Amino acid sequence: MPSTPPALIAVVGPVEPPLLAAWARHYRWLGVERFLIAFHLPDHVPDRQRHELQAAARELGIIPTGTSTSTGPWHEHTNTQLRDALRHRAGPGWHLLADADEFQQYPAPLNEVIAQADKSGHRVVGGLMLDRVAASGRLTGWRPEGGLDLAYPLGGHLTHRLLHGDPRKIVLARHDVTVSSGNHRSPGHRPDADRICAVHHFKWRSGVLDDLRRRVQHFTTGTWQEHTPAVRDEAGRLLAHVGQHGGVINTSDPRFAFRRASLDRMPFSWPSEARNIFTTWRPHAHSGQD
Repeated sequence: MPSTPPALIAVVGPVEPPLLAAWARHYRWLGVERFLIAFHLPDHVPDRQRHELQAAARELGIIPTGTSTSTGPWHEHTNTQLRDALRHRAGPGWHLLADADEFQQYPAPLNEVIAQADKSGHRVVGGLMLDRVAASGRLTGWRPEGGLDLAYPLGGHLTHRLLHGDPRKIVLARHDVTVSSGNHRSPGHRPDADRICAVHHFKWRSGVLDDLRRRVQHFTTGTWQEHTPAVRDEAGRLLAHVGQHGGVINTSDPRFAFRRASLDRMPFSWPSEARNIFTTWRPHAHSGQD
């Protein structure tokens, strides 16, 4: 009996409407039929941008859940609270968890991935971030007609090897399974390390440096509340890196293992590469994670 497609759960920030459209198309192509999203926009986002995002969602046939858009500080707990409210509304079954800049890529059709997890008794499915960047390392914009693969053709391991962030993701979870902040872990549940999906992470676009500077400022001053300094520290590391490399990400640094990547096919040798990182990654000494 075929499994019911998972409900997609996402808290969406001030992304550009073409990214939201590409994201929705990607997950519909994977087989998702239900989108439960909530917009949360920090105070600096102008009303015009808020209205454009709401209009874009309507054009995509996605109606934001609850209050269509909330505004205000992006405390570290904000995303988790909104996400869990969406999960409660989604009800029983499997939930697919994805930020608006995360495009998941599975080693098999989504219904088969879920059927395999059910068969093996796994209540979560894991993913690993593959950071996508421009060939030049510049944090550029992109043209919708060209697509994300053309604009950001390289994939590598920036999140954990430069930022010391957790690259692990819980991409699918049963409705009654608790997932930690940022969808990085599920206490008491371990994904099958031999079936890790690639989470193509299109964060490193035009405008992200301003976002990171704002994040550091607000968390440092206490305007936005944080549980640990991990998020602020990660932003600071990226800002320091591009400051040392003329405003770009150094794509030739062998630590990051940048290579050509595509949403059409899994990276070469991904299962063993992902398994190794997923099972050996440990938090940085000052990240405050467990």
